[in-house]
Amino acid sequence: MEAKMISLLYPYGTLEDYKTVSDVTMHDLGMDHFLENVAGKEQERNMIMKVLSKMTKDPKVAEYRLEIFKDIYSNPDMCDDMMKLLDKINFLREYGSFKKRYDETAGLWELMHRLEEINDYIGYVEAIYRCLENADIGSQGLSSLKKYVDEIYHDNGFEALKKDIADMKVKTSELKSVTVGINLNERFEASSIGLVSVNNQYFTKSGIISGFCEKISSKDAVKNGTEWKENYKYHPFSEADSGVHKAIDKAGKMNFTISHFAMSAMLASVPDKDSTTDVPHYMNQITGHMLSQTVKKLRELLDRYVSITITDITNLIPEFIYYIRFADYIRRLEEKGFRFCQAQVLKTGETGSDSYTASAQGLYNLKLTGNQTEENFEIVTNDFQFDKEHLVYILTGANRGGKTTITQAIGQLFVLAQGGIFVPAESFRFYPVDCIFTHFPADEDKTVDLGRLGEECKRFKELFFASTKDSLILLNETFSTTSFEEGYYIAKDSVRAILKKGVRTLYNTHMHKLAFDIGSMNQENVEGKAVSLIVRSEAGKRLFKVEIAQPEGMSYARDIAEKYGVTYEMLTTHEM
Repeated sequence: MEAKMISLLYPYGTLEDYKTVSDVTMHDLGMDHFLENVAGKEQERNMIMKVLSKMTKDPKVAEYRLEIFKDIYSNPDMCDDMMKLLDKINFLREYGSFKKRYDETAGLWELMHRLEEINDYIGYVEAIYRCLENADIGSQGLSSLKKYVDEIYHDNGFEALKKDIADMKVKTSELKSVTVGINLNERFEASSIGLVSVNNQYFTKSGIISGFCEKISSKDAVKNGTEWKENYKYHPFSEADSGVHKAIDKAGKMNFTISHFAMSAMLASVPDKDSTTDVPHYMNQITGHMLSQTVKKLRELLDRYVSITITDITNLIPEFIYYIRFADYIRRLEEKGFRFCQAQVLKTGETGSDSYTASAQGLYNLKLTGNQTEENFEIVTNDFQFDKEHLVYILTGANRGGKTTITQAIGQLFVLAQGGIFVPAESFRFYPVDCIFTHFPADEDKTVDLGRLGEECKRFKELFFASTKDSLILLNETFSTTSFEEGYYIAKDSVRAILKKGVRTLYNTHMHKLAFDIGSMNQENVEGKAVSLIVRSEAGKRLFKVEIAQPEGMSYARDIAEKYGVTYEMLTTHEM
């Protein structure tokens, strides 16, 4: 997405400082899964995904977006009105003509049509300003948009243009009919056509056809010259009559702008091979010449306003859609009892904060909202924080105990909060990350050449060197595709390197021994501390709650064994 002069997503108007989260990472975090419920159209989902995948550690960007989303979430009526107006402006941009080039031969009707479109556009700009003026908004983004729209109106002299258009409409409304003269050749074919006058009254119906036929049947009845003395009355031709009538009738209904009501006739020659079909074209030429001052005035106006800003405003449509789709989505979930909050952005140097800080209470994975139809389903929320004393987490626990779910949820918090969207939590305070890197199990077809362990090592090396102290790394069962001893030594060296580099990391693993070695790894020259995080269980029951504690090791397996009666004592004392 290109940066714009005015944007609701990019406050600085540039994307130079943004990094792109990979499609693989967005998939690992489950973003594509729940976005299907955010937007129904694939085009909109792709646009939303592109916005979310652009990340920067600049806290001002996150604040800018969060405040705009708060305004949009709080003003649903304003959003509906804005989208309708933007759609109308976009229709003018896509299908209108006033922004397109026109040549010097453009006729009155085309010029007036272009001017009418500009008049519509002026009305839409005014309506957008009123829409923003009447809404309760406090964000810098929407306030800047309101100021921008006001500047468009005044910088383009819309007030003066409105008056010019109104004056022309008054003159145009006075045109009721035109008088046309047609010259005939010896075969009674139209050889030339001329406009005799434009009038401010309609012709009345009469028997002019029968009178004309009677007159030409007698040589004496043919008028000598072109001086009209009788008060001839008008009688329209039938649909079956000549193409000349059809052309003249069309011309007679055109909205010409005039400065007076009676003018001298000017003639335009009709080609020998086409005596009737181009009559509207020649009528337009004749009128253009006769009303040259009006044509000149119209062209001057169009030249003056041909540069009016329409593109920048219509380019805001995808950005409004981005916020509006999320606002609708969150409202639907809140009605079902799910909780969301506006994240609070921390800045370096604030009391009690540093570049590693993030703290969440009551967080949950948005993918779980799709399971609410299951009987007795209840979402378990968790608390979590990053700081120097909790820089790297080694998360252990039973299979299907929720380790991957909590890993995804943490990534979702950062993606949504930095995208300006309310997050699924009771509260979330954070310092933005510059990018997110994930290492989840790869598909089998991606490991053919290197083998699974080789593929894992290659991917980890790439993400490690791409990360910075401001990044977030999420590892899910990394180095688990080989023997325990091989995987353990590789994993331990990787964690040591992460600690030395100082990257916020959550490592979800089944290698409990890695968590038991945290003490020795923390004794090295490292930027922060690693801690052991476990998924709690009681008597073999998964609680889906995480807490800082020593790994349970074999205790969970012992609980399972006792639950199903397969301990040594239970097996050997059981009657056969």
